[in-house]
Amino acid sequence: MTGNLGLFLSIWIKFSFMFTPFFALSMFLSMTEGYNERRRRKLALAVSGAVAVVCVILFFAGNQLFALFGITLNSFRIGAGALLFLSAVSLVQAPPVTARDNHDGDIAVVPLAIPIIVGPATTGTLLVLGAELETVTAKGLGCLALLFAVVCIGTLLLSGSFIQRSLGDRGIGILSKLTGLILAALAAQMIMTGVQGFLQH
Repeated sequence: MTGNLGLFLSIWIKFSFMFTPFFALSMFLSMTEGYNERRRRKLALAVSGAVAVVCVILFFAGNQLFALFGITLNSFRIGAGALLFLSAVSLVQAPPVTARDNHDGDIAVVPLAIPIIVGPATTGTLLVLGAELETVTAKGLGCLALLFAVVCIGTLLLSGSFIQRSLGDRGIGILSKLTGLILAALAAQMIMTGVQGFLQH
């Protein structure tokens, strides 16, 4: 029981971090500027649903995707890490995202769900974790923890207006920049892990 609880908490915390909630929130608020509260909440639910579907598919289909395209895990780590690093640099240096007058469905899946929330680092972690958890119990707990992390990010988006009023644009901007630094560190770690894996084989 203790082992299962530890596995659940470990996966939940990992993905709660990998979803980069503050970056996702800052992008969500920027891209929904001018939306009324009802429209913003509807979009937040749509984004959460899209994230859940994509994550579950990647979690259970990781091995099949690798086999189909002949991609090794280390190759994926290096490629995804490089893309993530470029995204992190852009996030730190670029000015805030300007608002877009789009319909809810136009931005719920792309770019909010993918690649803002489910980015390269999250995708890589999902593929790795899906391959590592072999038993039915472990996979079930992993999927449950993953969905719980999605609920947490969805709750954050639903509370976006309140958080924006509390922190202000400057506070959101600072959190976005800090998230960029975290993403850069994640990218460096992914690349180094991939290179180390190649050198060991």
